[in-house]
Amino acid sequence: MSTATKTKDSGIAAWSLQGELILNCNCTVFCPCVVSLGQHPPTEGYCQAWSGVRIDKGSMGDLDLSGLNVAMLLDIPGKMERGNWTLALWIDERATDEQFAALESIFSGASRGTTGLFKLLVGKYLGAERAPITFVREGETRKFSAGKFIQGAVAPITGQRDNEPVMIVNTQYWMGPEVAVAQASMGRVRAFGRVWNFEGRSAEICDIKWVGP
Repeated sequence: MSTATKTKDSGIAAWSLQGELILNCNCTVFCPCVVSLGQHPPTEGYCQAWSGVRIDKGSMGDLDLSGLNVAMLLDIPGKMERGNWTLALWIDERATDEQFAALESIFSGASRGTTGLFKLLVGKYLGAERAPITFVREGETRKFSAGKFIQGAVAPITGQRDNEPVMIVNTQYWMGPEVAVAQASMGRVRAFGRVWNFEGRSAEICDIKWVGP
């Protein structure tokens, strides 16, 4: 990337993303992978999920990535730690060609750092496409869409204290150490031969602070 400053040791531009991630999967109760770090199988024995990322502040070298959104499809045949993941990406149609390339590099794991595990665990990468992506918050509900491929809405579940979400805290989960336990009121995927509906299934909300390489 012409505007990105490369790090001396790796030849990969330094990058960082801050924002929010939502994820909805086929687990019937909250995803056990968050606390087991992928060692426990998903509740259905396999994982199918969509995820959306809102980038509030981001950069790769001197290339600004702030204000863009990314969507992911994940299809994992068993325990997460065993790999053989299938991954597809949709990148905000507002991104320039340079921003598109930077975000694909980050979210495919090629730029190492926080998302570098994708390079190790993804066995089949279906590529990245442009799409109109919206990520909006209405009260505590996060509504998300990526073109005709993903339509979702997730909200945290509340605990004994009114209006306080149930939280998983102080984890070593790669997405972030604090995760709000959530549930999907909508979770539809139609892409790459997959037709999923995860309404009522497990979801999570997480602030992200990812860096690389």
